[in-house]
Amino acid sequence: MIITPMLVIFMCIVFVLVFLFVRTIDKRKWLSILVSLVLTPIVYFYMLYPFLNIVSSFHHEKYFSAEKWSKKPGLRYEMINHIVTDSVFIGKTKAETEALLGTYEWLSWDDNLKQHDDNKWNYGLGLVPGAFNETKECVTFIFEDNRIVDLERFTEDIVYEDE
Repeated sequence: MIITPMLVIFMCIVFVLVFLFVRTIDKRKWLSILVSLVLTPIVYFYMLYPFLNIVSSFHHEKYFSAEKWSKKPGLRYEMINHIVTDSVFIGKTKAETEALLGTYEWLSWDDNLKQHDDNKWNYGLGLVPGAFNETKECVTFIFEDNRIVDLERFTEDIVYEDE
């Protein structure tokens, strides 16, 4: 376990709260401190830490890998920051993109042409973990002259089909 300033601060807060709670049960200071020292790690690691992981939207970020992209499409959101910030795909052709990402999942609709736009490929990135997340992330690769010029990230509401 890595001891960080946030860990120390949270442990101190939990210790104070547990100490105050134990003081309501027994007024002896030495017993309250002893019980608080024993209960603080238990309360922190089995109550506060899991709660923070459920409520926060933190997730691990990974470098792009074509193999992981195709094998685990639900975890693509972990790679998208690397793809966007390092411009991994800017300048790649449609053939190179298809070789790395596979066939597009859907094409964007062009209202002017009243048809799908072959220059806007969309891929789903999966669901970012979190307790109150009601959207899924997606990315659009925009082509001009058969080369990627831009990427657009967007979210869509999760829609469940009726059974």
